Amino acid sequence: MCVTYLPLRRFVIPLTLVLLIWVSHSLSAQQSSPAIAPAPQTETTETDSQRPQEKARRAYLGRVVAAPMSHLGAGWLIRPTRQQEERPDESLSQLGIKPGMTTCDMGCGNGFWTLMMAKVVGEQGRVLAVDIQPEMLQKLRLRAVREEIKNVQPILGTVDDPKLPVEQVDLCLMVDVYHEFSHPESMLWSIRRSLKPNGVIALLEYREEDPRVPIKPKHKMSKQQIMKEYEKNGFKLVREYNDLPWQHLMFFARDDSPLPAIKPEPFMVQR
Repeated sequence: MCVTYLPLRRFVIPLTLVLLIWVSHSLSAQQSSPAIAPAPQTETTETDSQRPQEKARRAYLGRVVAAPMSHLGAGWLIRPTRQQEERPDESLSQLGIKPGMTTCDMGCGNGFWTLMMAKVVGEQGRVLAVDIQPEMLQKLRLRAVREEIKNVQPILGTVDDPKLPVEQVDLCLMVDVYHEFSHPESMLWSIRRSLKPNGVIALLEYREEDPRVPIKPKHKMSKQQIMKEYEKNGFKLVREYNDLPWQHLMFFARDDSPLPAIKPEPFMVQR
């Protein structure tokens, strides 16, 4: 059998051209895609030495700490029935978000709340989207690109530090995520430091007091437990909204904020 060997240099120029075309196409695609702003740089101050030295907890102040939701279950966050079950549009209208604000979606997941908030704060505002799972942040980036949203800053936090800038946040939203913090004191310390003097945490948690809420007990919190944990960590209740189907919505400011404190209304199951 006769084998013919062709000179290699006959193929060098065509291969080079293919590579040049591929690189040019990739750069063009990147330029035409909406860019998500880079994550902010956190500020280091003398108060960093005051950060709690906390180990991972299985329980906190009498409450069992729940395990975080895996990115493999992210589809549940954008389930079609969520609007009917939880009325997130109603919650969004209660947050008091205004154009130009700096907001944070703590435990953003695949961006269900992030993208809604980004549309409200507008081009002059921003949403700091924090999650500890890079897979969640990648899902968020893809959704933001599809919806041409450019004012989102994904931040890969850690279990004890959300990597937020100091005193820049107007509103930090935590939706059904606080009860999963394995380092609650460290996280609340960091979030408190990130808030402006009039900034607030908006806390949404499934109601433990209501047996009709179809969520596992570890993923629920009572008002009494919430108040115990937040007051211990330097916060005061300044507002609440009690008309959602499944969740408490409570607003906390720093205890040195000029916003006046209020007492929570007792939750009563409506029959």
